[in-house]
Amino acid sequence: MQIPISAGTIHNFNQDAFERLEFFENWVKDQLASSDLIHCDETGINISGKPNWLHVTSNDRWSHYYPHAKRGCDALNEIGILALYKGIICHDHWKPYYKYGGYHSLCNAHHLRELERALEQDGQQWASKKSDLLKEMNEATQSAGGRLEATESGLYRKRYRDLLREAEKECPAPDETKRKRRRGKVARSKSRNLLERLRDFENDVLRFMDDKIVPFSNNQAENDLRMPKVHQKISGCFRSINGAKIFCRIRSYLTTCRKQGVSSSKALRLLFEGKLPKFVTTAE
Repeated sequence: MQIPISAGTIHNFNQDAFERLEFFENWVKDQLASSDLIHCDETGINISGKPNWLHVTSNDRWSHYYPHAKRGCDALNEIGILALYKGIICHDHWKPYYKYGGYHSLCNAHHLRELERALEQDGQQWASKKSDLLKEMNEATQSAGGRLEATESGLYRKRYRDLLREAEKECPAPDETKRKRRRGKVARSKSRNLLERLRDFENDVLRFMDDKIVPFSNNQAENDLRMPKVHQKISGCFRSINGAKIFCRIRSYLTTCRKQGVSSSKALRLLFEGKLPKFVTTAE
């Protein structure tokens, strides 16, 4: 039997689900805030024809989405997960994240893409060697069960630093005596900025070798953002910030349920029956 459903009815369903999920949203934020590792990322979204940001905080068990007009600390403080967080934050080196957390892990999938660009567009030969080394480190870490012994890790770090010293010759820092302004550093090329990040944030780049819970990349957050990006391509934009918040709260619930082995149909059925999945009440 085919029963036509109006746009107004769908809106009412969404509004009802949003209200029912207020407890769940606060609960999942608490779960993430107490996790040892979380992934963070953000992507641009369109709300009423204006650019905004969709923020995701997640790991392999929980997901939380939130829309905001800003990308930095104002948004992160309003979301409220990172404010008191003391664990490891995995991210793409968006600087505001460094104001939160106890430790950081940088996305090496992101670095591999930047190294490829440095080779192909800037002709930086060191980038190819650095890319190969990062891949070798990842393979060795996976073969060792997710963590290298201190001796092997130390040998890889020596090779890592040796390559960066070679890179300094091919991609030197600009001459600071030629600055046009009194303040700030002389502008760097993208390749030079990448080199300095790999050098100055070595521990965050290589944390995956020494801590078993730390992954090689921030792909978890990027994967969690894939469906909302598809939604944007199909729908074009959100009509209001309230509509974006409704979408994000429901998506937080459905994505978390999927990670916990609960199908979307079952998750929605339970929700409208006034129940929540068992993992909500049994989680530590």
